[in-house]
Amino acid sequence: MKRDLLLMTAPVRDSFDIPCHEIGPKAAHPAAAFVAGLHGDELNGTFILSRLADFLNGVEAGKHPGLKLLKKVLIIPAVNVLGINLRSRTWPFDKSDMNRMFPGNVSGETTQRIALAVLEATKKAEYRVDLHTSGVDFEELPQVRLYSPSDAQRATARYFGLTAIMERSISPVFTTTLMHAWQVWPGQSFLLRVGQGGTVQLGHCQQVFRGLVAFLGQTGILAGVSLAEGDEDICHFRQGSSKRLYAGKAGTFVSDCQVGRWVRTGQELGYIYDSFSGNVIEKVEAPANGLLTGIRRHPLLFEGDLLLRINPKS
Repeated sequence: MKRDLLLMTAPVRDSFDIPCHEIGPKAAHPAAAFVAGLHGDELNGTFILSRLADFLNGVEAGKHPGLKLLKKVLIIPAVNVLGINLRSRTWPFDKSDMNRMFPGNVSGETTQRIALAVLEATKKAEYRVDLHTSGVDFEELPQVRLYSPSDAQRATARYFGLTAIMERSISPVFTTTLMHAWQVWPGQSFLLRVGQGGTVQLGHCQQVFRGLVAFLGQTGILAGVSLAEGDEDICHFRQGSSKRLYAGKAGTFVSDCQVGRWVRTGQELGYIYDSFSGNVIEKVEAPANGLLTGIRRHPLLFEGDLLLRINPKS
């Protein structure tokens, strides 16, 4: 069932709704809550959750024999409706802008009220999942990110079946996010990073969609899901394991490498060209053996820009 999470009215723009899907048996609180689209360019997450809503509505309608939704699921495909529609609305996480942070405030400005409504709708779910993409300059391998996780949360993270589980430190920016606001509530919370902003990467989306369905099956929310045997391909990287490489020179970075590849120390992964003369001014080589979990996709470089991220297998 589609309903409006929040109706926003403002004197300087047309009114608009923040819609969501409530699917499955009626209950006071959802068993699982999925959120995406905090920023206007996070199209992978929005696409994945809109497709998940269509799939689960199909389950409810009997279009997928053998599958049954046993518990209520809440899906918010696009929190930042203005950004999705206009491709211009941002949601900056700036410590100086208190109105644009979670947990939000009922009497605040537009984004603060939206933040509060999203938190109120999702905070009591047993499982909470926030989907993000990296920026338009950088592509990341689909991954689960954990922040100060419990052992139970580490175990549950494997239910998504994604290649990489990353543990990250809690930074000042993280303390302004939905994920951080969730952590004071009972239940388990997960952040999924999916690809690159500003585009729909179908391969990444299909992988994460299958992961969300598997997750619903593993948690007993969706009955009848065929689950893969074992999880040997899942790599769990603890905090501080990433090896980052930054541009030594300005220029044009070109690479045909795909995220998710295993690379070896010294392997050539791309080149920096002089943007005027066209000659190679620097070879970009892997700084360590490991999994290529992120790579720059915008070709124009300043010195010091992040080029790639590699996670060594422990």
